[in-house]
Amino acid sequence: MTERVIKLMQGNEACVEGALTAGMRFYAGYPITPSTEIAEISATELPKVGGKFVQMEDEIASMGAIIGASLAGLKSMTATSGPGFSLKQENIGYASITEIPCVIVDVQRGGPSTGLPTSPAQGDVMQTRWGTHGDHPIIVLCPSSVRETFDITIRAFNLAEKYRTPVILMMDEVIAHMREKVELPNDDEIEIINRKKAEDGLEKYNPYEVKEGELVPSMAAFGDGYRFHVTGLVHDETGFPKTNPEIAENLINRLNDKIVNNVDDIVTYEEYKLDDAEIAIVAYGGTARSAKSAVNAARNENIKVGMFRPITIWPFPQKQIEELAKRVKKVIVVEMNLGQYYLEVDRIAGKYTEVCKYGRVNGELITPEEILSKIKEV
Repeated sequence: MTERVIKLMQGNEACVEGALTAGMRFYAGYPITPSTEIAEISATELPKVGGKFVQMEDEIASMGAIIGASLAGLKSMTATSGPGFSLKQENIGYASITEIPCVIVDVQRGGPSTGLPTSPAQGDVMQTRWGTHGDHPIIVLCPSSVRETFDITIRAFNLAEKYRTPVILMMDEVIAHMREKVELPNDDEIEIINRKKAEDGLEKYNPYEVKEGELVPSMAAFGDGYRFHVTGLVHDETGFPKTNPEIAENLINRLNDKIVNNVDDIVTYEEYKLDDAEIAIVAYGGTARSAKSAVNAARNENIKVGMFRPITIWPFPQKQIEELAKRVKKVIVVEMNLGQYYLEVDRIAGKYTEVCKYGRVNGELITPEEILSKIKEV
């Protein structure tokens, strides 16, 4: 085993490092604060491994480009922030129904519109889930440290490939621009998952045919000799459009089932000092760092509080939140918005315990002292 690499890294840099380790070989995007470093570093590093970087004319084209590259067999990624993420939504829907694996990084900033370009926020939570129209599945992951950004970027690619779906890596400006010393794992410690390749002969291949007992079809690459059709319309196993109600029902249900039926594989989280907690803080991303410090301060004052940190934001960790709500007296959801994730936590936990929120939208971090005051208040 080789000696581990220790680096001082920025969150955005760790994202690119993780993407390259996962096998990203195509990046298309448009520079936008606070995600710009991801494009800048990708432009420098991708050619060194035989990959391609393209700066597109806008975010809509960027999303279309990574879909095309993935269809051609390359692991692909794009990165953006609030306004650009809004523009990507139509093609995220296209990637969902056509089952094209790709990774979209959203480094959140204040909004709406151009909002606060260089300030932290967590206002895209619901947009990541419901930004594109229709009943579509989605996987959204959220790191809270630089090292975790590296790990979760790899996991984003693995999940995209495994389930043939777009995966969103939802960071915030705090994590994106933070610098930390990180110890990177050796290659033999990293799991890399690749899409299931087509095994049928050229004449027998159907791009959306699933074998009995499975939910994810194999995937041939354009250029490998297979001839197949891809459309954003409802389609049958051949890929050609159909308006038959039964086919439509089966397709949309399968798209959702491949995520919903695998939540135990997809959902990850951290529990901190919850064994005897009477109050639980729910926080994610950069805010979770303040929440952890607040928990430690509260414990020093003999207040029994702990933290639940969802790493997989969507699918929602319903089972874990429900179990948590049954054993604590109160839940406080802390986030840099007006309560977007609070609504989902309250939907589940509110049946069993009191749920309250603490948030802000002024572009400033929520401090440990403020969270501690909220803990004492409730």
